[in-house]
Amino acid sequence: MTRSTLVALDLGQDEFRESIDELALLASSAGAEVVGVFTSKRRTPDSALFIGSGKAEEIRDYCLANDIELVIFNHGLSPAQQRNLESALDVRVIDRTGLILDIFAIRAKSHEGKLQVELAQLQYLASRLVRSRSDLTGQQGGIGMRGPGETQLETDRRLIGVKVKQLKTRLDKLQKQRQTQRRQRERRGQFTVAIVGYTNAGKSTLFNAISSDKAYAADQLFATLDTTTRRVYLAPRIDMALSDTVGFIRDLSHSLVEAFKATLESTVHADLLLHVVDVSSPVRHSQITEVNKVLAEIDAADVPQIIVWNKIDACERAVEVERDEDGKILSVAVSARYGLGLTELRQVLTELATGFYAQTRDLGAEADKPQWA
Repeated sequence: MTRSTLVALDLGQDEFRESIDELALLASSAGAEVVGVFTSKRRTPDSALFIGSGKAEEIRDYCLANDIELVIFNHGLSPAQQRNLESALDVRVIDRTGLILDIFAIRAKSHEGKLQVELAQLQYLASRLVRSRSDLTGQQGGIGMRGPGETQLETDRRLIGVKVKQLKTRLDKLQKQRQTQRRQRERRGQFTVAIVGYTNAGKSTLFNAISSDKAYAADQLFATLDTTTRRVYLAPRIDMALSDTVGFIRDLSHSLVEAFKATLESTVHADLLLHVVDVSSPVRHSQITEVNKVLAEIDAADVPQIIVWNKIDACERAVEVERDEDGKILSVAVSARYGLGLTELRQVLTELATGFYAQTRDLGAEADKPQWA
């Protein structure tokens, strides 16, 4: 395992300690051994080193004394800051986005998932090419010391640009295939449900429990990257298309959201979202906010959703279906792992699917999306 140290800057944000704990989990998921954690409080990040020269010197001494191979920042670093930090600390430095990309590369299993990860990695690398100039012939000052470094840099950028274009073309082709499949479901008037939520909230476990499938599920961050869709029988002549999607996380960069936007199309076009929340988490409300922020970014904020309070076994909460005064379903409390509340959840889905099919039959295939949820 790679011996690593975490660095986090307290800029006055809420749940600062929880974000560090989450970074430690991310680092462990990527195969890092977290040896130490450095925190510092500032009003604004240092423009050159993000943390300031004094803290950088402290971290450098610690890395040297403890054989640290990697320093992981709980923030997004500019290419210049990352380059300056590597020079000042004399070890490899990555930021939060780079760490998440590394985990994505490990977790992606499907052909499309691997293409999306590769695209995101190349786009991330393109702005940081200057970081690795030491292994190329760079331009140097003085007569007789000038080399073709800039030419090499431009060559690297051009090659990355060509590869990015190729990947986008291949992903566009896969997206068209998915659109064809979606149109077929729409022609059949099929009720579609997408499971969304914060990473490690138990989405895949719930998906497997409802669909009797064997999609990969584990107690780790980003266990699932690839969207899986299954047809689920609910009642005579009542079924649904159920999709499991990639989990969300705080401070998920715009570039990462863009990379997986195609995969998340099942969310945008769903008739209902099951928003899975780890009810035992002390930061569950902020996690709900983070998920809703990403849903808004992918234009899925207006899709009806029901909160699924998962892991009730961890906090001794009872199975419950919550409705408002008009009878509209707001949430269901379950334990996907132990099967608690799944009967009630299936009854809720059957009720909503029945209402959906009744409206689509009455309104016809060209009707607007019903406001039944």
